[in-house]
Amino acid sequence: MNDVHPLRSRERHSVRLGAVTVEFAITAPIFFLFLLLSFEFGWLNVMRHTADNAAYEAARRAMVPGATAADARAEANRILGIVGARGATVTVTPPSIDVDTDAVTVEVDVPMNRNGLILPRFTSATNLHSEATLRTERAN
Repeated sequence: MNDVHPLRSRERHSVRLGAVTVEFAITAPIFFLFLLLSFEFGWLNVMRHTADNAAYEAARRAMVPGATAADARAEANRILGIVGARGATVTVTPPSIDVDTDAVTVEVDVPMNRNGLILPRFTSATNLHSEATLRTERAN
């Protein structure tokens, strides 16, 4: 026969329910913090790859004959706009591209303090910098 009294079984269950509540209260904030951090650093990675791609594609746009530095800036800003990058600066060197230009360098800087996804506190001090240099296709 079963010696356990039904009341004792119920008491044991309510004590365990209290322990589960306390354990959840302790571990849930840590779990959600890690979840939010993974989203934030995933977004940082997306922004980094987008800045790299924007610099490269802008340099490709500027290396062809007849292209201008404004064309390169427009291409970089177009690509950065796809992910909604705010406050990005695009620098094209040399600022004036002519027949004698041998290479074009495009630099893209994205401040993460204006582009954080959920918790910009963790990435606000980060400034993503990407640079691409390509030789021009102009005949000398």
